[in-house]
Amino acid sequence: MRKSALVLKRKGAMNKLRSLVPTGAAIVLAVFLPVKSAFADTDAYKQLSGEWWQWVLSIPASVNPLLDTTGEDCMVGQHGSNWFLAGTFFGGPVTRACDIPQGATLFFPVINSVGFDTPGQCGQGDPLPASVYRQAAAAFVDGAANLSVILDGHPAGAMHRTVSQVFEVALPADNLFAGFCAPPLSAGIYSPAVDDGFYVRLNPLAVGPHTLHIHAENPDAGFALDITYNLNVVPVVTR
Repeated sequence: MRKSALVLKRKGAMNKLRSLVPTGAAIVLAVFLPVKSAFADTDAYKQLSGEWWQWVLSIPASVNPLLDTTGEDCMVGQHGSNWFLAGTFFGGPVTRACDIPQGATLFFPVINSVGFDTPGQCGQGDPLPASVYRQAAAAFVDGAANLSVILDGHPAGAMHRTVSQVFEVALPADNLFAGFCAPPLSAGIYSPAVDDGFYVRLNPLAVGPHTLHIHAENPDAGFALDITYNLNVVPVVTR
């Protein structure tokens, strides 16, 4: 972690938090895609990428999906028709079992990085502009490689590189960064926050079981992610 900024990328191990701490859910198609693939400039992706971070960073560490090893926390904080899937804050393969309501659209990062301003905390001095965090996030995502997403044995969805709008994050007292600052990063609203990453959005899946496998790497950063989601789409009674 730099003294001048707090940037979160999702890395393979939680104890490797640096100027960028990886936290996206690495995913792509079952092919190797070039990092320089087209950017997704749609408002939907820009909005959802920020909402993904607002979702996961607002959840206390004790039940945070990024620290979940079984899938028991995958429904924490979910609401509406968009359901988010998380990666991990630790290394090694992970398998999660997760119930998803019928009709839910799945949205998750392939690999991503967020940065947000913490003036007066975590060794930072004066406030910094969003451009500082954008540069740091882009540097990590530019190194992405070997990204893949497999749904029920087949390549799934389309991957889009997305640069978010500026947004804010609300951290609880028991936040993911509490152990990385002395004194701990306090609860509160932090802004500006920005994200850069590769994202996948899947249309609602058929009722029943599905297997989603997600893989991503950034060799230069020592980052590797390998997650298997055993999803169970549950029927929803609408009348």
